[in-house]
Amino acid sequence: MLAVSWTTVRLFLHVLAATIWVGGQLTLAALVPALRGLGAQVTATAARRFNQVAWPAFAVLVGTGVWNIVAEADKDTGHYRDTLIAKLAVVAISGLTAFLHARARSTAGLAVFGALTGVSALAALFLGVLLAG
Repeated sequence: MLAVSWTTVRLFLHVLAATIWVGGQLTLAALVPALRGLGAQVTATAARRFNQVAWPAFAVLVGTGVWNIVAEADKDTGHYRDTLIAKLAVVAISGLTAFLHARARSTAGLAVFGALTGVSALAALFLGVLLAG
């Protein structure tokens, strides 16, 4: 069996948290239309429960992201740095728009902030894969 290192733990935690943050958003977005048919309270309850898991995952993403930056400091040059800055920007956008989505009260606000959160989370995921390559 291969040896487990701190690098393995760091990347595992980061990928696990990304799975929850990004994958959970995609799953919830697919379920919301069906949940709406069961009543507004069902959708609101599902969203609250998701937030109880999603926000801790986002915190783990930020923490392990900082750990990744420190661990990969030798790569911090040129195009890698530009990509990293772009990723940090879309992570910030994802967190901000998720926060605004959770506080939105209008259908338009929910739709706009939900879409922006999903797109920015997917962009962060893509840029993370690009950085790892």
